[in-house]
Amino acid sequence: MYAPRVFVSMTGVLIAFAVSAYFMSGSFYTALIQTLICAVLLQVGYFIGVLYLVRREKKLRDEGIPAEAAAAKSSKDIGRRDGLRADAAPNLPAGDT
Repeated sequence: MYAPRVFVSMTGVLIAFAVSAYFMSGSFYTALIQTLICAVLLQVGYFIGVLYLVRREKKLRDEGIPAEAAAAKSSKDIGRRDGLRADAAPNLPAGDT
């Protein structure tokens, strides 16, 4: 999670939320309060996400697995229900049968 991307995305979401809340309620004050509550909830979610990533990193370090190896392993295993490695395609036989 890159902080600048998160903040830009969060700002876009809050603007869209504020505009829709204003059109739904018709009150600037109500839209402002609801948008502030939404901003707090987004920040809490971001904080929990960062805590999760830090905890996972600490767990991997305690197990002695380098972060690069864990990231490579998880990226190769994502969506691999067929039992093939991510780089298996060049090794598959090809031809007209």
